This record gives sequence, C-alpha cells and structure tokens, in this order.
Amino acid sequence: MAHFEKKSAKTSQDVPTSAMPDVVFMLLIFFMVTTVLREVNLQVQINFAQAENIEKIEQKRLISYIYIGPEKQQGNQTGPTRVQIDDALIEDIGAIRNLMYDKYKEQPKLIVSLRVNDESEFGVVTDVQEELREAGTLRINYSTKQEVNN
Repeated sequence: MAHFEKKSAKTSQDVPTSAMPDVVFMLLIFFMVTTVLREVNLQVQINFAQAENIEKIEQKRLISYIYIGPEKQQGNQTGPTRVQIDDALIEDIGAIRNLMYDKYKEQPKLIVSLRVNDESEFGVVTDVQEELREAGTLRINYSTKQEVNN
C-alpha cells in the first residue's frame, strides 16, 4: 500500500513591509508641503475682554477673523480704532460688506469671529456688525479670554 505525502507550499504568507517606511515618509512629506500654516500680522492692538462662560470652536477652518482695536504705531503708541481683516486694514467700513459676502459665498458655514480690543470705540463695532448683517454673515462669535475666579 502506497502512502501519499502532502507537499507543503514553499511560499511565505508574510506581508512584505520593507517598503512601508518609504511610503510613510512620502506621505509625511506630502502633507508637510500641502499644509498651509498662516499667521496674521496684526496691525491693531487686541486686549481681549474677559467672560465667565466661553465655548471653544473646534472647526477653525470655518472661521474668518475681524480684528477691531487701536492701530499700532511706532514707539509703542496706538492710534484711532481701526478694523483689520486678514492682513489688511479696512479704510472704508462699507467695504466689509462686499468682502465678507464673497467669503460667505465661498464658505456658507462661515463663522465670523470678532476680536475686539476691550477699550475700542463701540460705534465702530456696531458699524462692523451692521455690515456683517447686510452681507448675510449672521453667525458671529466674540473672542474673549477666560475670566479667572479666585
């Protein structure tokens, strides 16, 4: 009587991982190159007002910041209250309407965050709010710092 032996395959069942560091490195380089880290060059002075109840917004990419405060001048002095959007000072408050309307059309879930100096003229803040209302950007947030209770 003949006995049959089962031959086992000579191939390995392991997953090759020798190219994995190359792939991870290429992905890392790709994301480093395509990520935009942008900081705004503030031309106005901002001292945030304090608040008891604050809420942090998680989706920062949906936020457009408007800075309202006294204009920084040479010699650590400040000038009149000015409005800054992105890196530009706004000369005409009426221009805010068109600028923010364009941003709102690009991103319908846009949140406008007002970063207002605690000693700014309230009339300027009211004018900015009116322009935002006319532009249809009704989701407005006020940036503050947490009040410390002792």
